[in-house]
Amino acid sequence: MPKLILIDGSSYLYRAFHALPPLTNAQGEPTGALFGVVNMLRATLKAKPDYLAFVSDASGPTFRDELYEHYKANRPPMPGDLRVQIEPMLAIVGALGFPILRIGGVEADDVIGTLAVQAQRAGIEVEISTGDKDMAQLVGPGVTLVNTMTSTTMDRDGVIEKFGVPPERIVDYLTLVGDTVDNVPGVPKCGPKTAAKWIAEYGSLDGVIANADKIGGKIGESLREALPQLPLSRALVTIKTDVALEQGPADLALREADTAALRELYTRYEFKAALKDLDSSGDTSAGAHPVREKLDAAPEPEHRAQGALPPSNAAPGEYELVTTQAQFDAWLDKLRNAPLIAFDTETTSIDPMLADIVGLSLAVEPGKACYVPLAHDYPGAPAQLARAAVLAALKPIFEDASRPKLGQHAKYDINILSHYGIAVAGVRHDSMLESYVWNATATRHDMDSLAKRYLGYDTVKYEEVAGKGAKQIPFSQVDLDTACRYAAEDADITLRLHHALWPLLESVPSLRSVYENIEIPLIPVLAGMEQRGVLIDVAELRKQSQQLGKRMLELQQQAYKEAGREFNLDSPKQLQAILFDELGLPAKLKTPTGQPSTNEEALEAIADAHALPKLILDYRGLAKLRSTYTDKLAGTVNPRTGRVHTSYHQGAVATGRISSTDPNLQNIPVRTEEGRRIRQAFIAPPGWKVMAADYSQIELRIMAHLSGDEGLLKAFHEGGDVHRATAAEVFGLKPEQVTSNQRRAAKAINFGLMYGMSAFGLARQLGIDRGEAGDYMARYFARYPGVHAFMEATREQAHRDGYVETIFGRRLYLENLQSRNQAHRAGAERAAVNAPMQGSAADIIKRAMIAVAAWLKARDDAHMLMQVHDELVFEVRADAVDVVREGVRERMQGAAALAVPLIVDVGVGANWDEAH
Repeated sequence: MPKLILIDGSSYLYRAFHALPPLTNAQGEPTGALFGVVNMLRATLKAKPDYLAFVSDASGPTFRDELYEHYKANRPPMPGDLRVQIEPMLAIVGALGFPILRIGGVEADDVIGTLAVQAQRAGIEVEISTGDKDMAQLVGPGVTLVNTMTSTTMDRDGVIEKFGVPPERIVDYLTLVGDTVDNVPGVPKCGPKTAAKWIAEYGSLDGVIANADKIGGKIGESLREALPQLPLSRALVTIKTDVALEQGPADLALREADTAALRELYTRYEFKAALKDLDSSGDTSAGAHPVREKLDAAPEPEHRAQGALPPSNAAPGEYELVTTQAQFDAWLDKLRNAPLIAFDTETTSIDPMLADIVGLSLAVEPGKACYVPLAHDYPGAPAQLARAAVLAALKPIFEDASRPKLGQHAKYDINILSHYGIAVAGVRHDSMLESYVWNATATRHDMDSLAKRYLGYDTVKYEEVAGKGAKQIPFSQVDLDTACRYAAEDADITLRLHHALWPLLESVPSLRSVYENIEIPLIPVLAGMEQRGVLIDVAELRKQSQQLGKRMLELQQQAYKEAGREFNLDSPKQLQAILFDELGLPAKLKTPTGQPSTNEEALEAIADAHALPKLILDYRGLAKLRSTYTDKLAGTVNPRTGRVHTSYHQGAVATGRISSTDPNLQNIPVRTEEGRRIRQAFIAPPGWKVMAADYSQIELRIMAHLSGDEGLLKAFHEGGDVHRATAAEVFGLKPEQVTSNQRRAAKAINFGLMYGMSAFGLARQLGIDRGEAGDYMARYFARYPGVHAFMEATREQAHRDGYVETIFGRRLYLENLQSRNQAHRAGAERAAVNAPMQGSAADIIKRAMIAVAAWLKARDDAHMLMQVHDELVFEVRADAVDVVREGVRERMQGAAALAVPLIVDVGVGANWDEAH
C-alpha cells in the first residue's frame, strides 16, 4: 500500500524551539529550532515514503478567529529567536524537495485533516508526524500519528490508552477539557480523567449535555454553567476535513533535492552531519538521525548547547484517587516492590515549618500515580483515610534508606513529613536538582517550567484548581477529583522528568558526581538546618530598632539643616529639587526618563560636593537595616518553635551557591557597626555557645590552585599576608615596606581580577586615574603570569564550549558569549573568569557541610544552624566547644585537596557577632 507522510511543521518548529538548546552559528544567528526540524526531516526522508508534505500555518487570521475573537488570545507573541528561523526552515524544506503547503484562512491541522481523509479514501496509508494532541481525532483505519521527536506511534488502541476515549470521541473530550494554550473554554475543573469518565458513562458529549442535571457536586455546577459555550468549544477543536486544496495526496511526490542550495544552507547554519552526508554521497537522506539520537551525542562544537531534551510523551497520566483501605493497601504493595518511589505532599502553607499535610501523591511508573487525600474538609467532602493511620503505614517505607525515593524539591516534603515523626531516608534523586546540575541557566527549575521544557507537557497550575487572589481557596477546600488531577500529576511528572534527565547526567561522569556526591547528600543536611532554626533575642532587636529610629531622626534634622528647609527624605522628587535645583549640585547620573537620579550610586558620585548626599545615604542605610532586619526578624519567629527558620535554596544560583529566603540570613550587613550589631541578636540557649567557622580567602586560594601561578602559590604556602605579599611583588618592595594604600590596591586587584574588573573599575575603586590603575594591573600580571594565562584560557574555553567548570566538574553555562552587544559579551567573559572560583567555593563548602553533618549526627552537643557564603554557624554546648571546634575545622579544611592549604578561622561567643 502506498504511504503518505504529513508533517505538522508548525508543531515541530515550536516543539524543537522549546526542547532544543538555544544553539547559534558563528554569526550569532539562532539555529536551535532549525536544527531540530532539519534532523526530523532527514529522518523522514530515510523512511522513503511514496508521498509526503510539509504543512505549516499561513500568516493571518483563520475561520476560528471569526468564530471566537479570543481564540489563542493567551498565546504570547512568537519569540524573536524563533521567528527568524522560519524562513531558513522553509528554504531547507524546499531544497530537500518537500512539497510545502501553507493555506490561508485555516490552520495546518485542517490541511492535514483534509489530506488524511482524502488519502484514506484513495487507499493510501497515512502517517501524521506531529506532537499535537488534537490530531488524535484523525486516527482511524490506515491513519496513525507518529511523534518523530519521541519515536512513538499512536493507532486507535494508542489513542484509547492515552486519552481514555476512542478517536471518534476526541472532539468531545477536548470540548470538555478545553485548551488553555489556545484559549478554548472547556468545563472549569473538568480534567482529562473526568472527561473520559463522563464520555464512557453517557456515550458522547451530547449524552453528557443531556444528563448534565444528574452530575452532582461542584463539578456538576461547573458543567451546567458551561453548557451555553460548549457548541463553540466543539467547533473550535474540530479539525476541518473539507478544505479546498489544489493538490491531492497523489500530487505530493518528493521532488529532486537542490544540493547546491542545501550545501549553502547547511554551511551557513553549521549543520556538519547533514553537510557531511551531502558531500559524501549526495543522498540527503543518508545518515539521517532523529533529534533524540542527535542530542545523545556530543553537540557540534560551533553550537552552544544549553542542555535541553526533546519532549517526552506529553500524554496525560492515569491517576487514582485513593479513599479506601483496599486501594491504599494495593499501593503499599506497589511501593514495597518499586525500584524508585516518587512522592509529593499537599499542604496548608508554602512555609514548611508552619504547614500541615492535606494529602500526598505517589508514583512508581511514568504515566500512573495516585493521590491519598487526608484532610480535605469542604462541606460534603467524601470520607478519607485517617491521616495518622496512613502516615504510620508509610513511615517504615519512607524511613527505609534502602528504598530509593525521588522528589521535586524533596527538601520541602522531608520537612513536612518530619512534623509527623517521619525521618525520610533514601532520597536518591530530585528532579529539580537533576535539571539544576545538568544546566543551571537553561530554565527555571520549578516543575511547571521543567515539564514544559523537557517533556513538552503543560501541567495543571495551582490557580486552575484553587483560584486566584482573594478568591483563592485552601487546598483542603479543593474537591477530591480536582485535587487528585493536580496532586497526582506532581508525582507522575516528577518521575517522568527523572527518566528524561537522569540519562543526561549519567552521560557526563563529572556532572553525575556533582549530583550524587554533593547535591543529593546535601538535601537532608539543609533540611536538618531548617528544622533546627536559630534562636533570636527579640528584646535585643526591639532595642536596636528604637536606637536606629533615634539615629534616623538625628540624621533627618541634620539633613533639614543642610538643605535649609524641611522635606521628605524618602521622596526622590523632593530630594531631586533640593540637590539639583536649589543647591545646584551636578547631576552625574540620569533616570531612564532623563531626570537626575537620586539612587545610591548617584548620591555617592556627589558625596564630596556637599554634606547632604552623605546624610541621605546614611539615613537610607539605617532605614533599610530597621525595615529589613530589626523590625522584621522578630516577626519571623516561628510560634511552634520559638526560633527563626530560613529556607535554603540549592537550585537558585547558577554558580552553585546556596541562597537563603524567608528570611534571608545571608545578607545581614557586616561593614557597618549598626549592621554588625544585628548579629548580636543571634544567640544560643543557656549553657550553649555560638560558633562561627569561616574559610579564609577561599576564592583567592582557588585561583592559586587553578592558575598554578608560582608567585601566588608561594604567597599562600608561606602563610603570611597574601595582599601584602602581592603588593610587595607588584611594587617591587620588601613586605615590611608596603604602605597601607599599596596593600589596599593589591587587595583590590586580587579580588577584582576574579570578578573580571577592568582598569576603569579598579581606578574607580581606588580613586586613582585609569592610567595608574592600568599600570598596577600590568605589573600584577607581569609578576603573576600564571593568573593571566588562566584567565585567557578560561575565556577561550567559555567561547569554545559555552561553559566553564569548577574543580569538581560542575558546568557553568554563560549566556551572551556570542552577543552582538559588546557590553553583554564582555560581561559574559567576566563571569566566565569568576565562575570557576565562585562555583568551586560553593562546591567546597557544600562538601564541608556534608562531612560536618555526618560527624555531628552521632553527637547531641552541637548543631549546624546557618550557612552564610563561606561561613558555617553552629550552636555548641559550652563543655564541648574545644572538641567541636577542632572537629569542624578538620572537616572543613579537608573538604578539598588544593595546591595551597585551606584555612578555616573559628570563633566562639555568646552571640553570632562575638563568634564572627
